[in-house]
Amino acid sequence: MHHSLLISDLHLGIDRPDLAATLTSFLAGPATQAHQLFVLGDLFEFWVGDDALDEAFAGDVAAAFRALVDRGVPVHLMHGNRDFLLGELFLARAGMNLLNDPTVLELHGVQTLLMHGDTLCTDDIAYQAFRRHVRNPEVQRQFLAQPLEARRRQVGEVRATSEREKQAKSMEIMDVSPSAVEAVLRAHGYPRLIHGHTHRPARHEHQVDEHLCERWVLSDWDSGPEALRVDETGCTRVPLRG
Repeated sequence: MHHSLLISDLHLGIDRPDLAATLTSFLAGPATQAHQLFVLGDLFEFWVGDDALDEAFAGDVAAAFRALVDRGVPVHLMHGNRDFLLGELFLARAGMNLLNDPTVLELHGVQTLLMHGDTLCTDDIAYQAFRRHVRNPEVQRQFLAQPLEARRRQVGEVRATSEREKQAKSMEIMDVSPSAVEAVLRAHGYPRLIHGHTHRPARHEHQVDEHLCERWVLSDWDSGPEALRVDETGCTRVPLRG
């Protein structure tokens, strides 16, 4: 039976070789049997520009995806809130197709809405303001014009500040807003919704305008690497180690 696999929030970094090893095994193993693979954001802990591909770690990740694509399995990438600067050079090196956020498609017979998930966290007003700022093309141009190490230092400072601010936020604020979920389901014709970002893997049901909609939240790999398998029978979580 044809099936697709979906992953998100791997947060790969040179300081987490275990996650990179799990990804390499996944791409050379279970992923080779899939009809297609979707990466719904935050493949990397952070991405400061495609010139990072000159370094072995990022180059090896791209090569692992390219090997899967060369075996005939298409890979679709959606930007996350940590790696939205993944650009054309990385996509070309890895053989990936870039997906818009959101994207609606028919996935094994079911209309499915794919998102990273951060735009659903509308109660976190400070984060949404920050997101609008860093997605500004001029802000990105100025950032990418800096030397690689300067960009890394800047991102490190932003990440440290973000982690401190998270301690003062409730989990509810950092989770999706039910009204935002209902609005996006309504706007896209009441599809099944699959997203990551919140690090709260679960299956939810939403009653929207007399339509019962299914929402699947993907696992972050810090908590436990897994993929979501989707086929004609529905969705199944697939643990990738342990």
